[in-house]
Order: sequence, then structure tokens, then C-alpha cells
Amino acid sequence: MDTRWWAVVVLATLPFRGAGGEAPEAPPEPWTQLWFFRFLVNAAGYASFMVPGYLLVQYLRRRNYLETGRGLCFPLVKACVFGNEPKAPDEPGLAPRTESAETTPTWQALKLLFCAAGLQVSYLTWGVLQERVMTRSYGATATTPGERFTDSQFLVLMNRVLALMVAGLYCALCKQPRHGAPMYQYSFASLTNVLSSWCQYEALKFVSFPTQVLAKASKVIPVMLMGKLVSRRSYEHWEYFTAGLISVGVSMFLLSSGPEPRSSPATTLSGLILLTGYIAFDSFTSNWQDALFAYKMSSVQMMFGVNFFSCLFTVGSLLEQGALLEGTRFMGRHSEFAAHALLLSVCSACGQLFIFYTIGQFGAAVFTIIMTLRQAFAILLSCLLYGHTVTVVGGLGVAVVFAALLLRVYARGRLKQRGKKAVPVESTVQKV
Repeated sequence: MDTRWWAVVVLATLPFRGAGGEAPEAPPEPWTQLWFFRFLVNAAGYASFMVPGYLLVQYLRRRNYLETGRGLCFPLVKACVFGNEPKAPDEPGLAPRTESAETTPTWQALKLLFCAAGLQVSYLTWGVLQERVMTRSYGATATTPGERFTDSQFLVLMNRVLALMVAGLYCALCKQPRHGAPMYQYSFASLTNVLSSWCQYEALKFVSFPTQVLAKASKVIPVMLMGKLVSRRSYEHWEYFTAGLISVGVSMFLLSSGPEPRSSPATTLSGLILLTGYIAFDSFTSNWQDALFAYKMSSVQMMFGVNFFSCLFTVGSLLEQGALLEGTRFMGRHSEFAAHALLLSVCSACGQLFIFYTIGQFGAAVFTIIMTLRQAFAILLSCLLYGHTVTVVGGLGVAVVFAALLLRVYARGRLKQRGKKAVPVESTVQKV
């Protein structure tokens, strides 16, 4: 049985022939460039840091280094392995979300408009650039086809470096609660965050951007399944109903999608496997971050810790593969790509700050509505700019998915008004 599953995975990594048995335009890639092989190589690079680090942490804990350690390195080792004491009860933390009595409805409306516009512009631009970078060629002329950028890990590094700088600057300028979590615990969320981002970028080589957006929107279904099987969690009837609507909508879209243009990658088994990997890794990241928030840290501190280890993992892996220099050379050959990659990173970092500000000012429900609408706009914008075909039935499927998502937000709000315990809102740190 295991052999059959491995055969399915191997076949999924091979280039698919076009519809009607047409041969692909470009020659097949060497096996070292297949996504499954590159995934294993990247994972091995991350393991070369994670495994020795984990063994060192366990060694220091067994040696009771916190009690016996001395010297110049003791504060650093303590912060990385053991963390600091929980903050004192009288120590000021982050202020809870409050609405000033002097705030006028007009001012609140302007702030909401500012938050909505910032989120829409940041993430719509990010989505358009993501599809441009991963699915189009650079340097194409009338005589040469140009070349495509294929190293998703390099893009992940660029996003994380800028996000790390923004988070570090924010922590330095704005007062933050005392940090108590051991630094090494960020590495687990960072590892799955890097892998989920890699799967997200890589999937665009095989599936259309609208398909990817709908896969993200339907993430609630595997989350509910895992909660039922692993945590024995019970769900309300409306949760099952909306999850069923999402399943129906996604099925309508996937089964009725028209043929993609030749310049756009068709939906393949490889793309579906990568999207599944994205959802699985991202779900672990969110749950691990939720557990870390027990240390009473701020979202920006979380952003800094996760991005720190993400930069460490990706830089190390790229250096081991010799791909860091190649990515830099590609930027030097194509200034347009360099501008796109930089703007992609800026949108990612700014979007995170807009997320924190919006939730702090208006709460998670308003933020979820804005981001749900953003996903719908992203699909429409992608279809307009890149020529994706969506049938009437597929369009109805998209409408059903987003109607179900908005219904979930409404139901949560009603439960909160009645004083019942609402379903926890998913962590919003590091979603891109």
C-alpha cells in the first residue's frame, strides 16, 4: 500500500502533458528541479539547524544550566533556552482595546476606512505580484522567451528579512511587554511557516491563483476535522452547515472551471498536494502561535521571533544549496524582478502591521470581514489581469464560499452577544 502512495507522489511531481495529449512547450525539467526533490532538499537544510539546536537545548536542560551556568554567555543562553520569568502582575502590558469617550463616529469611520484600504491595497498588490513573479517570464523579447524565477525559497527569505526589520524597528520604538518565552520555541512555528509559504509560492506553478485563494478560504474544513478527531471538540450546527456550504462552493468552482490559457499552469495533482501541504503547515503554525501567546507577548514580538528563525533557516538552506548567489544574480539580470520582489516584501510587512492595528481598533470580527472581501476581490483582479476563465457555475461556487464565510462571522457575533463562548478566531500572525 505504501508503494502505491509513493507512486502517486512521484507521478505528481512529473510534468503533465497538456489537454488532448499535446506535448509541453518547454523541455521537461531535470529531476533535481522537481518540486518534491526541492522540498526534501529544503527540509534537509532546515533539519541541519533544527536537529543540533534541539539536541543542544535538551542537553542544557538536563545539565540544569539555569542553576549552574555562569559567564558572559549566560544571559543569552537563558533567553534562548529557558526564557525569562513571567511578568509581574503590576508590570504594564499592552493596553486592551478600548474606545475613547471622545472618539466621534466620524473619526471611527475614517479609521475603519483607513484600515480597510490599507489591508486591501497591501494584500491585493501582494497577490497580483505573487502571481506575476511565479507564473510569468522576465527579460522576454521578440526573439528570446525570457526566463522564469523558480526559487520559491528565495522569495520567502526576502519577505522574512523585511518583516524582521519592520518588527524589530517597531519593538524598538514602541513599548512592549516583558518578553518571557524561550526563544527556541519560535523555531517550530517558524519552520512550518517557511514550509507553508514555500508550498504557497510553489503551488502557483501548477494551479491558478483563484484556485489557491479558494483553497485558503476552505481551510476551516480540515481545521474542524482535526478538532473533532484530535481534540474531541464539539461544534455548533451552523458550523457544520457553513463548512458544508464551503465544500459545495469549492466543488462547484473546481469541477466547472473552464480551460486555462496556455500561458497559465493548469490545475494538477502536484498543485493539490502543495495546497494540502500549505494548509497543514499553516494550521500547525497558527496553533503553535496561539500556545506561545500564553507568555503574554505582543503580536509584534511574535512577528519578530518567527521571522528571526525564518531568516536563519532560509539563509542557511540557500547557502548550503548555493542558491542564494543565484537568486541575487537573477535580481541583477532583471531589475523588474528586483522591484517586484521588493514591493512584494513591503506589502507583506505592511499588511502585518495593518492586521495588528485593525484587530486592536475594531476586533477580529471586523478584520475577518475585510479579509474575506479581500479574497473575493483578489480572485476578480486575477481573472481580469491574467485571463483566468470562470464559468457561471464556478462564479456561483465562489459566491457560495464567501457567503458561507460571512455567515460564520455573523454567527460568531450573535453568539458573543448572547454571552456564549464563541469559536476562537484563528491566529493572524504570519499569514503570508
